[in-house]
Amino acid sequence: MKQPCVYMFANRRNGTIYTGVTSNPPRRAFEHREGLVKGFSSKHDCKLLVWYELNATMSDAIVREKQIKGGSRAKKLALIESLNPNWDDLYEALI
Repeated sequence: MKQPCVYMFANRRNGTIYTGVTSNPPRRAFEHREGLVKGFSSKHDCKLLVWYELNATMSDAIVREKQIKGGSRAKKLALIESLNPNWDDLYEALI
């Protein structure tokens, strides 16, 4: 089942943040956690799912991802902390 989703992974609290979009959140989260996604997230060890938002359509998810990526770091931190103030790994909640 496809579920459009925007997500943020981090390497630690207030550390490096990676923002992405997917149609299969559990699979994509697993790929990040296991280091199967080559590029920025694996280079910076971003394996903690710290924020995610499910969307109605993939178009909505892509627009939201661009909005988040275009925002400041402070806005990303505020978004994470509004849902997840302890920066817990939300992987289990997602699957």
